[in-house]
Amino acid sequence: MKVVFLQDVPNVARAGEMKEVADGYARNFLLPRKLAAQADPKMMNAIEAQVRARARQAAQNEAEMMELAGQLDGKEIVITARVGANERLYGSITTGDIIAELEKALGVTVDKRKIELENPIRELGSHEIPIRLTKDIVPNITVTVTGEES
Repeated sequence: MKVVFLQDVPNVARAGEMKEVADGYARNFLLPRKLAAQADPKMMNAIEAQVRARARQAAQNEAEMMELAGQLDGKEIVITARVGANERLYGSITTGDIIAELEKALGVTVDKRKIELENPIRELGSHEIPIRLTKDIVPNITVTVTGEES
């Protein structure tokens, strides 16, 4: 039986794909759970419209991320932290601190999971930090940590 998948089914197909599956599998599993629908011209038109809408949304999202990358790439933010002996910080600078400073300095909101900080920053100086907005769009910002005597 030819079916069009309405949702992703692990190890079988992704949403929007049309596939030939066993009649029993379709009748007893896919169709009752609304994971797939029987392929007919009406259903194919609906799925094609959904695919076009997803592609349009993905293109719009890509354009927004490119604009955000243009705003972020090469920018420098300065974070002031308390310093102890040997110019070591009390505590550390984390992704949350970087996000707060980005919002304050540039007015840009970025999800903290997008910042690729291997380890929290514990030393004074400039640090190059990549922000992975999408798989291909990775602007770099410079975080400069300055000391404040305690």
